[in-house]
Amino acid sequence: MEQLVTYIATSLVDSPDQVRTTTTEEDDTVTVELSVAQEDLGKVIGKQGRTARAMRSLLAATASKTDKKSRLDIVE
Repeated sequence: MEQLVTYIATSLVDSPDQVRTTTTEEDDTVTVELSVAQEDLGKVIGKQGRTARAMRSLLAATASKTDKKSRLDIVE
């Protein structure tokens, strides 16, 4: 799941070398934290949050295969 978020984020941003992802797992919830450069934050979130929502949907679909819940946090 972490690789999926990293791949999508690096495809969207101007500074792919500054994309960082961290995964933590608690009980049945997998949390993926995504960190990008400050100037690329808007590209990852998208207009009205559409890009972030799409990434969360893909993450949820991937997590459901393993009967887990997912959460995507975009940090500054």
